[in-house]
Amino acid sequence: MRLKVSKSKNAASLYVIKSIYDSKTQSNTSVIVEKLGTEKELREKLNGADPYEWAREYIKKLNQEEKMQQREVLVKFKQSKRLTREQQRLFYGGYLFLQQIYYDLGIDGICSDISKEYRFTYDLNSILSRLLYGRILFPSSKLNTFQESQKFLEQPDFTLQHVYRALDVICEKDAFIQSELYKNSKVVSCRNDRILFYDCTNFFFEIEQEDGIKQYGPSKEHRPNPIVEMGLFMDGDGIPLAFSIHPGNKGEQQTLIPLEQKIMKDFQHAKFIVCTDAGLSSTANRKFNDKQDRAFITTQSIKKLKKHLKEWSLDPAGWTLEGHETGKDGRPVTFDINEIQKNAELSEKLKNATFYKERWIKEDRLEQKLIVTFSIKYKIYQQNIRQRQVERATKMLDGNLSSFKKHNQNDCRRFIKKTGVTTDGEVADKEIYELDYRVMEEEAKYDGFYAVCTNLEDNPPVIAKINHNRWEIEECFRIMKTDFKSRPAYVRTESRIKAHFMTCFLSLVLFRYLEKKLEYKYTCEDILETLRGMNFLSVAGEGYIPTYTRTDLTDSLHETFGFHTDYDIVTEKQMKKILKDTKKSEKGTRKF
Repeated sequence: MRLKVSKSKNAASLYVIKSIYDSKTQSNTSVIVEKLGTEKELREKLNGADPYEWAREYIKKLNQEEKMQQREVLVKFKQSKRLTREQQRLFYGGYLFLQQIYYDLGIDGICSDISKEYRFTYDLNSILSRLLYGRILFPSSKLNTFQESQKFLEQPDFTLQHVYRALDVICEKDAFIQSELYKNSKVVSCRNDRILFYDCTNFFFEIEQEDGIKQYGPSKEHRPNPIVEMGLFMDGDGIPLAFSIHPGNKGEQQTLIPLEQKIMKDFQHAKFIVCTDAGLSSTANRKFNDKQDRAFITTQSIKKLKKHLKEWSLDPAGWTLEGHETGKDGRPVTFDINEIQKNAELSEKLKNATFYKERWIKEDRLEQKLIVTFSIKYKIYQQNIRQRQVERATKMLDGNLSSFKKHNQNDCRRFIKKTGVTTDGEVADKEIYELDYRVMEEEAKYDGFYAVCTNLEDNPPVIAKINHNRWEIEECFRIMKTDFKSRPAYVRTESRIKAHFMTCFLSLVLFRYLEKKLEYKYTCEDILETLRGMNFLSVAGEGYIPTYTRTDLTDSLHETFGFHTDYDIVTEKQMKKILKDTKKSEKGTRKF
């Protein structure tokens, strides 16, 4: 490394530069390692001392440090020497990447503001950050998270009682944390918050007695346990935006409007399109989003449409195809989907195509557009699923039907009917179970069809594309439940239950931003497995030896976040610098 002075008309700037070999151009080139500042700035900083002399000494020191980093480190071990009692040698390091996102999002500043308000003595930032890293890396109870966090490269400076006290504060400042996080995220990331996806899920508790918000309600897992319900808003890029927790016995349709009002008030965000599934598409919710600068896109059950709309939806004539040429009258050419399916060659050619039809309807003082799509590929998919369900139902008939009660609309037992009379109308000696072909035929009528309602005037393919992205909110719930093990919750009081889900929500935000920074090149499972395995063996007086395997993913992590822990040994000084750099609040400089 050497000194370079760049002179302009008004100033002289001092730089540290270094020569490197560029494999692409196969030539040597110079790169700037560090900008030291202008001559005037340095003189003021050095109280009048010679900036050039100081710069030469500084570069000399950098060269010596670089030379030291290239030295071979020999570590001696003795077979006869026992380990020092209570000496920790293995440390977790995968959290460093999460830590950089945590500080870029300014969560440390949010904690600082809360701490000033409450004036408690413990470090809320240290506690919350450990709860988030722990939820992602080793999801478990608060007690185990506290114990495991002592294996981080940076030791916790709080006790277990502080963790539980912090949970009560986190619950009280729920709205403040969410709104401030949203504001901070808009500084470091261009949020796609014009389109918001909303859905609900429930979380169970391993108890039997209802209490507070833990209430019995409809559970998708059919567990005989009290539950709480979470409503979650996600932006168009799959990043969680806001959430709320409700009693388990509260209808999910009632949860949408209050959380929207919270977003409009606390986030100062009132222009958006809400996309939901059919379970949340009540008329009241649609009307609420048919005002001002809001709009809605919601899944519509064709089976629940009025008779004339259902007939229009299933009519094989009048379908259009995106990108297809128009007729002489300027209108799109229409197709008969039955005729297409009868033609084997044409059917195979258009197998992956999506046909559309649309019409405006006005009911209950609400004007909305009904869009119906049809896909041969989707029809085949539904037929295959039903065929497998019928096969399972047939096997049940051959076995013991001890439990005939259907659990949900997709249960294969819906294809079995029970009769107590013979074909002659007489009372049978015992109940008869047989396949119900009428149900199969009724369901087959809807194969390949899908419908949505909206108050937007965009073309059907645009609306369908937006609606298709609803799968990402289901992915958010899956990550929270399966990978972050957010259920069952190991806390009892209402405030701590809400704080528990706040830590799950924030952990999900960190992880989704991590996926975004990695450009969605890797699966959730691969990222988590890699982070959880990035450990280090401490060598006293020397540094840390990585114990993980270097892969394409670890290379991507290091290149993306701008630091490296994948050397044979990372010196203590290097590790201190990495720890310091990951905790710099670089708002607006490190884009997501």
